[in-house]
Amino acid sequence: MWTPTAITGPTWRSASCSDWGADKNVFGIVLEMPHAELGTDPVIGVWARVSVRQDGRLKSVDRGAHPSLTACFNADDVKDAYNAGEPADDWDTYRAPWAAVLQHFGGYDEQSAERVLRTVLPDILRLDRGKPTAYPNGRTLTDDVTSARLAMLTAGKVTTDHIGPHTDLLPGFPYLGVPHTG
Repeated sequence: MWTPTAITGPTWRSASCSDWGADKNVFGIVLEMPHAELGTDPVIGVWARVSVRQDGRLKSVDRGAHPSLTACFNADDVKDAYNAGEPADDWDTYRAPWAAVLQHFGGYDEQSAERVLRTVLPDILRLDRGKPTAYPNGRTLTDDVTSARLAMLTAGKVTTDHIGPHTDLLPGFPYLGVPHTG
């Protein structure tokens, strides 16, 4: 079962509401291409996998599109299986245990929990190019995904981590601010 102490990673903020990541460097992937290259369907979906070479083979150590899902929903003993899995299997594999997390922490009924999970399962970040970009319809560098995840987990009872977006963004590529040193 999920516990708050299981949350780790670059998007988690401390309970003191201080942004421990303010002086950390963040990696980003930016795709810039003509819309025509993405086909005629206005909705696209993306996800990524991080793999390391181990014993001569690639081992998936992280995957996903929606930040903090595995940290918030998966018990430690399932994280490796989740990271090795494919989004096509997410709904069948994670619907029931993740709905139980939402029922426990947010007080959702089963139907509401499943409706909420449809925004993140399968773990593919969708972008409807006909709508404004704002998480969960794509993700901008200033979207507060941690607060969105807290609101999701608690059925809106906790709506913010009280930490605003970083202000050191650049107006053009590479968009992320000058790397921190030291």
